[in-house]
Amino acid sequence: MLAGVDGCKAGWIAVHRKDGAAPSVSVFPSFQALLDALPVATIAVDMPIGLPDFSSRGGRGPEALVRPLLGARQSSVFAIPSRAALYADTSDFTTVEAWYAAHRRASTVAMATSDPPRGVSIQAFGIFAKIREIDALLIERPDLRGRIFESHPEVAFCRLNGGAAMALPKKIKGAVNPAGMDERKALLCRHGYEKAFLDQPPPKGAASDDFLDAAAMMLIAGRIASGEARPSPDPPLTDRFGIPVAIWA
Repeated sequence: MLAGVDGCKAGWIAVHRKDGAAPSVSVFPSFQALLDALPVATIAVDMPIGLPDFSSRGGRGPEALVRPLLGARQSSVFAIPSRAALYADTSDFTTVEAWYAAHRRASTVAMATSDPPRGVSIQAFGIFAKIREIDALLIERPDLRGRIFESHPEVAFCRLNGGAAMALPKKIKGAVNPAGMDERKALLCRHGYEKAFLDQPPPKGAASDDFLDAAAMMLIAGRIASGEARPSPDPPLTDRFGIPVAIWA
């Protein structure tokens, strides 16, 4: 069983298949729910795994290695702040004001645990809860570290495209770019997807780009399961809990 996973508004979107069957797409409210539904799947997920205690220029190491591969798409790979910054505020935010206040607190901690001092981008802060969700599972259950792997959609598309980055952006000013989506769909179809599957509306709570990213992640899960995928760096680093730190593709 293979699963490609991306975070989405409703939780996690997974494109998954079993024993060479046709792929399916599902949305799960939590990563634990996903694991319960897909208990033996090899999973490639678009989410940072393995957190640094101190953040250096460019991020943890994997980010700096893959950015040069992506050309104009390299801005999609953002640096991950320190573990302390990620856990600076774990509240459930009920107001916009509380959310921005927590972002400022996280940025303050990130500045103190990075060189050169660097705050937290709004984009990165928006996925902190999801990063912590996977992090907590991998700390509590070391057995999961052999089947949950970090990847990145643009790195995946680049690897699937023979090492050439996508020519067109997936989004422009926050809005989906149809031409960029079509470019990625065509590539995914060359790797076995049916266009009708990719053209279907995404499940409720997920966006169309989340769906395509999860589809790409499933192909990387297949490469990992077959031994074809390679990590950046190779061999992977580890964080202080022994969690591997690498982007696979």
